[in-house]
Amino acid sequence: MKKVLLLLVVVLLFGAVAAQAADGEYVIGSGDGLLVNVWGEQELNVAIAVRPDGMITVPGVGEVMAQGKTPQQLTTELSRKLAELVRNPIVTVSVTQVRNNSVTVHGAGVQAAVVPLERSTTLLELLAQLSPGDTADFDNAYLSRQGRRIVSGFTGLFVKGETENDVALQPGDRIFIPYRADRNVFVMGAVNNPMAIPHHDGLSVLEALLEAGSFNKFADRNNTVIVRHDGVEKKSIAVRGGDLVNDGDLTQNLELQPGDYVIVKKSFF
Repeated sequence: MKKVLLLLVVVLLFGAVAAQAADGEYVIGSGDGLLVNVWGEQELNVAIAVRPDGMITVPGVGEVMAQGKTPQQLTTELSRKLAELVRNPIVTVSVTQVRNNSVTVHGAGVQAAVVPLERSTTLLELLAQLSPGDTADFDNAYLSRQGRRIVSGFTGLFVKGETENDVALQPGDRIFIPYRADRNVFVMGAVNNPMAIPHHDGLSVLEALLEAGSFNKFADRNNTVIVRHDGVEKKSIAVRGGDLVNDGDLTQNLELQPGDYVIVKKSFF
């Protein structure tokens, strides 16, 4: 009776470990501590750390690749190998210490960081935690795993709420978010401080000119042009900047779009 109860406990423990791996999909990495237990075979039990090459050495089995597998997957493999030594082996694999459990975030569009995965975490949850700003280029961002891109572009997921594209992160994943240059408005030409201004809703010609220090002494104020890229086409919009700044003609105070160039031409006199 005691043996039956003990067998039942081990089976339940095995089921709990398997369910946890299936639910959280934790992937074993180098440096992790593992406990391998074979019920009724004390000499085959071992507590071991995963080596930098991803391997572990298990009594009766030898070297086995543990890195990149979930505990359930490693349990299945060890059970198959130990079946050559033990009849119907009941094997459990537990992660006792987590060392390699982080993702790397980098790129000019986000604050670079190594982020620990303290629980099962999705890409959307991590992006919400990072809160990338307006300069993050979500269109060209990507998630890579073991050198292969598995998600390209985060706009649908993070901006449009297309959560069906969400994925669970795994230790060792890399998230790259480049800088989005077209979020700026560029003020150039005969102004005191030519500059790139981060775009925001409602940004106008007047605000951009004032941010750039207004016209310099060489400016042909009423010869201001907005250069705008509309798809593959480029168009120029004339603005009488002098009438706007000097006379308050707000009909000239056009709203700017991300990527616009405000160019103040120089006077020939």
